[in-house]
Amino acid sequence: MQYPTSLANIACLLLLCLALPLQAQQYEQVGDYQVHYSAVSTSFLSADVAAEHGIQRSPAMALVNVSVLEALEDGTMRAVNAPVSGKVGTVGDGSPSPLSFRSLRTGDSVSQVAVFRIIEDEPMRFDLEVRHDRNQAPAKVGFIQRFTIDR
Repeated sequence: MQYPTSLANIACLLLLCLALPLQAQQYEQVGDYQVHYSAVSTSFLSADVAAEHGIQRSPAMALVNVSVLEALEDGTMRAVNAPVSGKVGTVGDGSPSPLSFRSLRTGDSVSQVAVFRIIEDEPMRFDLEVRHDRNQAPAKVGFIQRFTIDR
């Protein structure tokens, strides 16, 4: 029966994408919004989840995940569908590569993900624009991360 397996795979991927930035506490506060972000090797995804979402699973590929939460007046947080654009390259690279983001949604959770090629043992710089509120300019989020390729 494919449906339960498919649903389980989507839930697993979203939990991975949402849990990693929350666990590492990598986020930027922008007004009432928290922009959470993380980047991990796609080899951490199960083969089923990667195939289900058309993600190349490889030690040489990584996935950047961005999710946005809005603080509500009652003190709770709500997931926001926030389009993301951005680029990745090595530190000092004059021509970083564009990232192609797409939405992953299940229930009330939404995340933007993009896959890119790892440049081994080089600090990689991510420059992102997150449209957290359509009435405001996009939030600019940048971070640097180093990856190693597990062979």
